[in-house]
Amino acid sequence: MRVKYNRAENGFTLLELLVVLGIIALLAGIVGPQVMKHMGTSKTKAARVQIEDLSASLDMYKLDVGKYPTTEQGLNALVEKPADIKRWNGPYLRKTKVPQDPWVQDYHYASPGEHGKFDIYTYGADDKEGGEGEDQDINSWE
Repeated sequence: MRVKYNRAENGFTLLELLVVLGIIALLAGIVGPQVMKHMGTSKTKAARVQIEDLSASLDMYKLDVGKYPTTEQGLNALVEKPADIKRWNGPYLRKTKVPQDPWVQDYHYASPGEHGKFDIYTYGADDKEGGEGEDQDINSWE
């Protein structure tokens, strides 16, 4: 048995395609802003987690070496042995490079810190002190 197809019944009409595109555009207009809002808070949360991981790695470094890396040695001392350190047992990070914050900027590090034995912080998306939302400062002491 052979089935015959009528060419007029195949495919979509231009009107049907325009209706579907209109619905997709409407959904994107409603959902898009909500997704972007959550993406910003996700980056902030990711920066907090990275700072906690770096802090834990610094504590491991201190257990081996006896002190935290100096400001001049920086966080790079977690992946490369400083020249003047004898009991270094690293690398203290899984990666061969110190991670950048979610906005692709280097974390700031100071030891001794103003708020503790060391300070790790990022200024957020705007890379300026202060701010709210995605521009807020994220640090190791709060």
